[in-house]
Amino acid sequence: MAKRPETPSNYRSGTDFTMEFGRFRFRFNRRDFRERVEAAAAQVGFIEAGGLDDPEIDELVELVASGELTAAGPLSAHIEEHRATLLGFDDDLVQWLRKLVFRGAWLDQQIKEDLVEPIFTEERGFTYRCSVTSDPIEEMADLPDWSAVGYRTDR
Repeated sequence: MAKRPETPSNYRSGTDFTMEFGRFRFRFNRRDFRERVEAAAAQVGFIEAGGLDDPEIDELVELVASGELTAAGPLSAHIEEHRATLLGFDDDLVQWLRKLVFRGAWLDQQIKEDLVEPIFTEERGFTYRCSVTSDPIEEMADLPDWSAVGYRTDR
């Protein structure tokens, strides 16, 4: 049985991006962060999985990393057009994408340390349970759905 460490371990895949939450500091390489941001945006319905080209993903990554729109591309224009719905409040799009990126990295770190066990079933996909207690790790409830103002490309 795995023993929980006294101090939480920090996830690290590189040094291009850093996220801090409480006692945790997670560092990501560019590819890892991009993939996690894109997956998070698809999870909340803001984009279709695999539906962005590289410049659009770069715009989304920059928004999540900095919290600001710095690019002038079509994704940034779409976000600016829907700013009142997407940005500027406590649980806005940026905060949810950060939460989902963090949660994914946290789960990966816990799995690496044998503290969480992934379980796959055809019906539910991946679920997780604590390796120490066998208690299930709950999914994030009530994810927002931004598909009504989602960004769609005409490919």
